[in-house]
Amino acid sequence: MNYRVQPTADVDKTAEIGDGTSVWELAQIREEARLGAHCVVGRGAYVGPGVVIGDNCKLQNYALVYEPAVLADGVFIGPSVVLTNDHNPRAVDPEGTLKRGGDWEPVAVRIGEGAAVGARSVCVAPVEIGRWALVAAGSVVTADVPDFALVMGVPARQAGWVGRAGVRLTEHAERPGVWECPQTGALYEEKDGRLTEHRAAR
Repeated sequence: MNYRVQPTADVDKTAEIGDGTSVWELAQIREEARLGAHCVVGRGAYVGPGVVIGDNCKLQNYALVYEPAVLADGVFIGPSVVLTNDHNPRAVDPEGTLKRGGDWEPVAVRIGEGAAVGARSVCVAPVEIGRWALVAAGSVVTADVPDFALVMGVPARQAGWVGRAGVRLTEHAERPGVWECPQTGALYEEKDGRLTEHRAAR
């Protein structure tokens, strides 16, 4: 076993845990979940049945990742974040009978490479968060988030762009439609409401 699980964590025997991954106290990893290499699952975090998590991901304390969520490599999920899975939640059907697992169809939150979801945010499925996007703490995401977008608020709306470093980009003084990372100098190009990496920069 090339991963670490604390004694109070509950990891189902059918779950797959990648090399170098750490699962901390009171976390629960459900049936057939798949976690990549070098992930960190914080205290009290929950990973639902069949959830797929890539390499180098971090789930902070008490994050709740419900099936059938899919997280790409390098995703950050902040403390107490919730990824939901029911677009029309009800405990009972119209006749008042308690719903069971087969009485509804789970829908997914999908998060692209390198994206981050800030503390206590809620992502309301079905929704996709693009590569390297940043969801500000306390936001409620109800619509898809483009690559590199910074979104915030309730409901979350775009407030700018971020680069791979997670720092808010500034518009280039001499080149309209070009954005620069103040930390790395990397350049990005905006076209038709989308941002793409332009070149590695300086």
